[in-house]
Amino acid sequence: MELGFLIGLLLFLLVIGVPVAFALGIASLATFLLLDIPLVVAFQRMAAGMNVFALMAIPFFVFAGDLMHRAGIAERLIRVADAAFGRMRGGLGQVNVGASMLFGAVSGSAIASVSGIGSSLVPMMRDKGYDADYAVNVSVTSAITGLLIPPSHNMIIYAAAAGVSISLADLFLAGIVPGVLTGFLLMVVAWIVAVKRDYPRGAFPGFRAFLIALAAALPGLIAAAIIVVGVLSGVFTPTESSGIAVIYTLIVAILVYRSLDWTRFVQATTAAVRTTAMVMIIIGAAAAFGWLLALLQAPAQLADLLKSITENPLLLLLLINLVLLVLGTFMDMAPLIIITTPIFLPMAQELGMDPVQFGIMLLLNLGIGLVTPPVGSVLFVGCAVGNIPIERTVRTIWPFYLAMIASLALIIYVPAISLWLPGLFH
Repeated sequence: MELGFLIGLLLFLLVIGVPVAFALGIASLATFLLLDIPLVVAFQRMAAGMNVFALMAIPFFVFAGDLMHRAGIAERLIRVADAAFGRMRGGLGQVNVGASMLFGAVSGSAIASVSGIGSSLVPMMRDKGYDADYAVNVSVTSAITGLLIPPSHNMIIYAAAAGVSISLADLFLAGIVPGVLTGFLLMVVAWIVAVKRDYPRGAFPGFRAFLIALAAALPGLIAAAIIVVGVLSGVFTPTESSGIAVIYTLIVAILVYRSLDWTRFVQATTAAVRTTAMVMIIIGAAAAFGWLLALLQAPAQLADLLKSITENPLLLLLLINLVLLVLGTFMDMAPLIIITTPIFLPMAQELGMDPVQFGIMLLLNLGIGLVTPPVGSVLFVGCAVGNIPIERTVRTIWPFYLAMIASLALIIYVPAISLWLPGLFH
């Protein structure tokens, strides 16, 4: 009864439009009262959920990503992608995916990617004769690659929520191949749709122009290399790497590009503070909610329910992903990582899945939820950038969903896609 009350109240609050953090908090506090547990325990759980050293990296990575966006790094990455892919049929669609992958490698945020890349490319694509729904569909789905290509602050949240010893360096490495694979499949779909709609073909500006564009963008791209190589070599910890990312970004933006003035710096700082505050409140509320789920034995009950449907390991993994996909359409990513990791990770490990592989699967799965109604925060941002109704976008986005689901299936059933690169460093 108590478990039904906890989940039912949460769903009710979400349906009537209560923000996720408050819905989690209210449902948790009400259940604490129902169970006659002192409320001080709820606040202790919330504080414990936020008081994790690894989570200190989140505000720095968010800050670095926002600084990169405001310093014009996104525009330089677009020029590199345009020189590389622009000559293809529907070349700006390929440019969009390529630029999002590059920007994901330095920002680690899907929302930052769709804001930075989309705000520049969507109007450009519309001016060149591309349909608005196509421009938005490419922008929002390619932004998901930023969740996989390191550094990604969601990987940090997963590592903290897993409760087992997971190397963040392994997670960073594990995300590279799946991120590139997802981007490649999205490029294929973008090309197919472009051919079907007879979009224009760009002109190759020449190898010299490509090298000039690459040289201009290289200082920004080096940020991701510094972080990954530094963590792998043991020069600094993942948390320290986030601070180094901010320092490096400031040096590049102020001394190299000279594109960051005081106003933009204040805007980036304010935005990073707001984003971090929202993320940490959600993490705290989700920690209390997750503690109640464990107390009420929700993981064991759900495991028994799924095993009563089938004992086949392949089908069980499919069911786990279906549950995650459905949840991802209703809730934001951070609370779902905190809540679902303790539930599904032990089940996945019983089925022989490595925790690193599960983490990559989880991130892509929940990332698909970010571009799926009714919540779909990345989809909402993309539609706002493109100034079109969500209904119009959703009607034509299904080929891009197929690409992401195909990538997800390969990650689930071909472990080497996630584990090959980390294995090279062990």
